[in-house]
Amino acid sequence: MPEPLELTEAEVARVQRRTVRVLAAGQVLGGVAFGATVSLGALLAADLSGQESLSGLATASVTLGAALCAIPLARLAAAHGRRRALTLGNLLAFVGIAVVITAAATRLFPLLLLGVILIGAGNAGNLQSRFAATDLSHSTRRGRDLGTVVWATTVGGVLGPLMLTPGEVVGTWLGMPPLTGSYAFSIVAQSIALVLYLVGLRPDPLKVAQQLARSGAASAHHIVDVDRPVVARYAVFAVAGSHVVMASVMAMTPVHLSHLDPSNVTTIVGVTIALHVFGMYGLSPVWGILADRWGRLRTILTGQAILAASLVLAAVAPESPGAVLVALLLLGLGWSAATVGGAALLTEATPTALRPQRQGRSDTAMTLCAAIGAVLAGGILQLIGYGGLALVALVVVIAITVLAPSARR
Repeated sequence: MPEPLELTEAEVARVQRRTVRVLAAGQVLGGVAFGATVSLGALLAADLSGQESLSGLATASVTLGAALCAIPLARLAAAHGRRRALTLGNLLAFVGIAVVITAAATRLFPLLLLGVILIGAGNAGNLQSRFAATDLSHSTRRGRDLGTVVWATTVGGVLGPLMLTPGEVVGTWLGMPPLTGSYAFSIVAQSIALVLYLVGLRPDPLKVAQQLARSGAASAHHIVDVDRPVVARYAVFAVAGSHVVMASVMAMTPVHLSHLDPSNVTTIVGVTIALHVFGMYGLSPVWGILADRWGRLRTILTGQAILAASLVLAAVAPESPGAVLVALLLLGLGWSAATVGGAALLTEATPTALRPQRQGRSDTAMTLCAAIGAVLAGGILQLIGYGGLALVALVVVIAITVLAPSARR
């Protein structure tokens, strides 16, 4: 059925509300697989490879998969709408979960990395959801709508790590390989999300926005027509830098914690990563409201201040599980503020016609930098420890803060 060429303000608002609800529900379901992969990836990589220095390759593979698919999925969205792009990402993640389980059963490390790459490709679709929430959003609610969709990942993202222990029980009953039981829950969640996107994203928000922009039928509050490339470049840098800080430190935390308490590793890792994921998504609506009322750039800089506090704490008390837990919570909160503020700033600095391509480049930069950071983090952890890794990451936070004036030009 063709999308409508003209909509009233009330009809645009109705489509937007439906879109946000569908995207939020999809993020809840997709977050289950993401949370499980974040918690188990490094442990599976260390187990199958026999070398802890290679544990960072799991997180690197997630981000590499997202980087490889961000631009193709963005192009697919630009040509055929968000629905097809999100559905394809969901299918890739589903296949990736099956490959990871097979790799664990056959003890094949390269196959594990392939499966994690496919899960990362699915995560590229999840990342697009936050931009899809802004396609028809009113300018005074753009940050709030974006933050609401990001927040929805909290449920699945926190539930995923907490399902490690019960997942092992279910996995044993099902005959699944060790450390893969929680993926049974992920398979069910991904299946439901696939149906949700196919049925729920009608009409497609991006296709409606594109047609309204071409016809001139929409209010300027809904359709962005201003191009500010310098501001957009800073927004991309702020989001990518914040993500590499978060991903590199978070990727090494399960390995670091396994040395602090080897006898209780699944519980301590599950709780720590669950709180970290809660920090990443739990307060994102608050950051969205602040971005709308207080300003996008101020929200980004608030995130950098929280990231700095997290890294200093991790550097000062790396041997304390409690301190590491608090540091990971702050790491998630800082990332959330920077990501929500940065994504809103990028959207408002980009006209509708260029939005999918520029958003795809942003996601590619964010995930590719994080992949490189995760790989390097394993070596840094071995050379100078967890506290040293935190101090290295602090350099990126300083750079984002120093370059902030460029976003005001």
